[in-house]
Amino acid sequence: MLNVAVLISGAGSNLRAFLEAAAEADYPAHVVAVGADRDAAGLAHADDFGIPSFSVPYTSYPTRAAWGEELAVQLRAWDPDLIVLSGLMRLLPDNVVAEFAPRIINTHPAYLPEFPGAHGVRDALASGATRTGASVIQVDGGVDTGPILAQERVEIEPGDTESTLHDRIKPVERRLLIDVVRRIAAGDLAFS
Repeated sequence: MLNVAVLISGAGSNLRAFLEAAAEADYPAHVVAVGADRDAAGLAHADDFGIPSFSVPYTSYPTRAAWGEELAVQLRAWDPDLIVLSGLMRLLPDNVVAEFAPRIINTHPAYLPEFPGAHGVRDALASGATRTGASVIQVDGGVDTGPILAQERVEIEPGDTESTLHDRIKPVERRLLIDVVRRIAAGDLAFS
């Protein structure tokens, strides 16, 4: 059984789907804790599933490195085999990546390396692209530059808005995340 810590920033819709999958008896991963970088609404999903949660508010620390030091303390307490960034809208500090990599994965609403960064859906629309996608990557020190573990294309439809496109990408992200964690737990997917 793979012990997983999940980090979020917002409403946690991907987290919710992952918690539902992990609650299935045959799923080979268990969520040990959910953390956030702010008072995130998605922490309520952890409560719904009886999963411990913690918050390390970014704005409570004088530097990104100081925030990272406390985040690492919190993560160490749960001794996760894997850390999933599921809508964490903040880059992990170098010290956190150095300590926990390669055991950190991230979902991204674009077909990387296309449209990295915080506005992947908006950037895809602004570019005039006809398709984008969803990716799950291994986190490294860059912005969405780590090795790609899984990805799938999503067509951009005429009249799509950022909201409608993102609503079609999210289910793909969720499915890919659930599958990648399953494959990691089974030993079918190795980190680079």
